[in-house]
Amino acid sequence: MVKALILIADGTEEMEFTITYDTLVRAGIECTSAFIPRSLSPYGSSDTSPPLAVCSRQVKILPDVTLNPLHAGPEKYDALIIPGGMGGAVTMARSTEVQNLVRSYYNHPEKRIIGMICAGSKVAITAKLPGQPITSHPSVQSEFPDHFDYKEQNVVVSDAVPGKATLVRTAFPFVFTLIELLCGKGKRDEVVGPMSFPSGTVTGYPF
Repeated sequence: MVKALILIADGTEEMEFTITYDTLVRAGIECTSAFIPRSLSPYGSSDTSPPLAVCSRQVKILPDVTLNPLHAGPEKYDALIIPGGMGGAVTMARSTEVQNLVRSYYNHPEKRIIGMICAGSKVAITAKLPGQPITSHPSVQSEFPDHFDYKEQNVVVSDAVPGKATLVRTAFPFVFTLIELLCGKGKRDEVVGPMSFPSGTVTGYPF
């Protein structure tokens, strides 16, 4: 079974997290959410493991686990997903554990996917990934060093590593692209089919 690890922290954008998690599960992908602590959670006790993540609009989500790098690597998961929400993205970008985790997926000899959505792409900077096409929320565009080839488009799939996908504005094209990269176009179409979208909605990357 294909497996995905989805990171979450205080300040994560709840729609980007939940739409990604929910839609990957619809594709038969086994998802695990891992909490990235900033210090003490503003909700509940620090003795609670994992604590509730307080998202960007104050929605509280109980992650499956607190991140343990020994159990989060590319030997255990096929994809590492980093949602946006500025507060959560800053926490993840500053986390040495997350930076090392991203590099381990990037450098794994077998195909592994790193998905970054919205401001989550900040982690590509602090993880010191090599130059490649990338996108993000416009508010963080100026932070990317010149060696990144910044694209002002909804979904970018990097040629530098198979399946490195990032998204700037909308969650559904992001997750549908991840499904196609992980499970193929047939599975993406199977998941998209029963879901209702306005006419003309882009539901994936034009491979």
